[in-house]
Amino acid sequence: MGSRAKPKQSSPKSPRGAGKGWVRVSLSWQFWVLALLALVVIVLVIGQDIAKAVFQTFGIGLVVVLPWLGILVWAIRGRRLRSALPRWNLWLGALVLSLALLGFMALFRPHISIAGADLHDRTLAGALGHAIAGSSFEWVRLLALIFIGGVLLAPQPSREIAKSLYYWSKGRARPQTVSLGQRFSDWFHGLGARIGALFGRKGAAGDAGEIAQAEARKPSRKKKEEEVTAEPAEEEMPPVEDVVLPADSKRALPPIELLKQSSKATFAQANNEERAKIIEEALGSYGVEVKVREINPGPSVTQFGVEPGWARKYKKVFEKDQSGKPLLDKEGNPKFHMEEVSKTRVKVDRIATLANDLALALAVSDIRIETPVPGKALVGIEVPNVSTAIVSMRSVLESQVYQKAANKSRLVVALGQGAGGEPAVGDLSKMPHVLIAGATGSGKTVCLNCFVTCLLCQATPQEVRFVLIDPKRVEMVAYNEVPHLLTPVVVDMDKAVETLRRVTQEMDNRYRKFAAAGARNIESYNRNPKVTERMPYIVVIIDELADLMMTTPDVVEPLLCRLAQLARATGIHLVVATQRPSVDVITGLIKANFPTRISFAVVSSVDSIGAEKLLGKGDMLYIPPEASKPKRIRGCFVSDEEIDRLVKYWKNWALKNFPPQSDRVAQDFADLSVAAVDADPLLAKARQLADEVDHLSASLLQRRLHIGYQRAARLMEQLEEEGLLDEQEFGGPGEGTL
Repeated sequence: MGSRAKPKQSSPKSPRGAGKGWVRVSLSWQFWVLALLALVVIVLVIGQDIAKAVFQTFGIGLVVVLPWLGILVWAIRGRRLRSALPRWNLWLGALVLSLALLGFMALFRPHISIAGADLHDRTLAGALGHAIAGSSFEWVRLLALIFIGGVLLAPQPSREIAKSLYYWSKGRARPQTVSLGQRFSDWFHGLGARIGALFGRKGAAGDAGEIAQAEARKPSRKKKEEEVTAEPAEEEMPPVEDVVLPADSKRALPPIELLKQSSKATFAQANNEERAKIIEEALGSYGVEVKVREINPGPSVTQFGVEPGWARKYKKVFEKDQSGKPLLDKEGNPKFHMEEVSKTRVKVDRIATLANDLALALAVSDIRIETPVPGKALVGIEVPNVSTAIVSMRSVLESQVYQKAANKSRLVVALGQGAGGEPAVGDLSKMPHVLIAGATGSGKTVCLNCFVTCLLCQATPQEVRFVLIDPKRVEMVAYNEVPHLLTPVVVDMDKAVETLRRVTQEMDNRYRKFAAAGARNIESYNRNPKVTERMPYIVVIIDELADLMMTTPDVVEPLLCRLAQLARATGIHLVVATQRPSVDVITGLIKANFPTRISFAVVSSVDSIGAEKLLGKGDMLYIPPEASKPKRIRGCFVSDEEIDRLVKYWKNWALKNFPPQSDRVAQDFADLSVAAVDADPLLAKARQLADEVDHLSASLLQRRLHIGYQRAARLMEQLEEEGLLDEQEFGGPGEGTL
């Protein structure tokens, strides 16, 4: 015979659900009616003396004591005490708040008497309430009970509030702090829905709907303290075609709502205290005494601020008796103790040399040590997070740091967030040219998109213009419909060189205008009251310099160097990106004229010092001209949808306020004569050589000017265009005769 299945025993209800049931009962009007009836029964049924003693002890506070007596009887009879232990803090917190309620009732002494008990002599809560409130410092005791009860009922939010207050007292805000105002608002709306349901102000369906919405808005209490990946919140955004322009404003900038709302995800905070302890123990095992003073969690790394300790020297001192003889222990060995002789600060270099040992102790791939942290007497140890967070463009644009900088300049760009989560911004007018390098997929193109997007969010075509060179043909063509462009996005290498020559010619023309107006730079020129039309800034962005240098290195390098040396005062700024910053791509002249550098993750330490330890996906080292050491930043991210919305906005704006036929700046730029640009500095020597010889050839230019064949052939073409050579003479291979 098969064994019969045993019937399942119904498990007792969870204490959490039971607690909610008792709270719901205590809020109902039926409960209060039953409580009053119980008081009447106590007065009428039991004896007068017993009733008097009960009311002298509890007073009206008996309505608070009776539910707890019922809960106690329910738990003992149902043998539910063991199941209530996992939620002991909820029960204990509710009990403490009940005692606080009794103490609050004890503050009142009404002139009433119940069953012979005068509540004026006692209190509204009887002798028990008077014992809780006391005769002095009543409010201090009650607030202490409320605080303890709140901590027991909500330990996790209480811990977050305590950490937030600690960081606020230190003068810095925690990026992972959850909005307490939003939580209070959700709780308040939920409480209002419950009160409305209790008093029947709404229909049953409406009450159920509001309570369900209030429950849905409640934050989950089961959030674990772990490192999370902060991805942009998926929000319902209007389609691109529905972008509405503000009315009659020719300088109407795009609304910030076109960018995605920044997510409120917390940074890595689960095991930071444990990591700090590991750092202290690991360095201490090598004889380096340190103390972790600060923990700054960021989107990609967590920075531990370490204070160097002391390197102590000791000597062995033997103990002697009064006669001078050495004291011996039980084994016959002389007794001694160690005495500190001297102490000196631990050298910072000793901490930096233990980077690999720290990475092994922390079980991470690599760490970066910043010695010291700028503005602090601490050594920064940057430990990678288990998972990284995405920094949205909108979160940086809404920061006070960006708003303050944007009020002073139209060329402020959002870079991202620092190692400690603080916003990082830069000003192109102070940079003034930027060199960006990094391996494939490290975030160079996203960084360039952030530059363009940020400038589109704060400047009109009358203030900032773009020249975009995209050898990849797919990265920047999305900006073709933006009215800020001086010329359509350049994807052909021949046109790229021609465009750079036009920019150089524009720079020379601007210097002539400055000289005529008596201005030194573009700022003073635009402030001149005699100037009728303001001069816009020009930002030249080259996505891949290596492709240009491979095709026409002899032409591109002199143009870039000349622009980098002279273009800052005219309001022309260069942003150049390349994969590998080798000498054949980034020559010494180019590197010397680009003071601001941004390095993303590279393959080896040959390409960059320190960037080989970056994590990729927007992790960068940023060094402005005024800084002596690079700063680690997690770069912003801009999605294709956000770019499309901005482009659509400016396209609609241009149709009403900036038609192409009225764009005089772009027309003047297209009319610039490329032939007027003396692109090659050796052209003058080539002209002189053409006058001296009877027959000029490319091979003769190679030998005399010490140049390659391609450059010599271009010089021959320019001489032919100027009429100094015949077509037949250009094709001859002769060496020329004097």
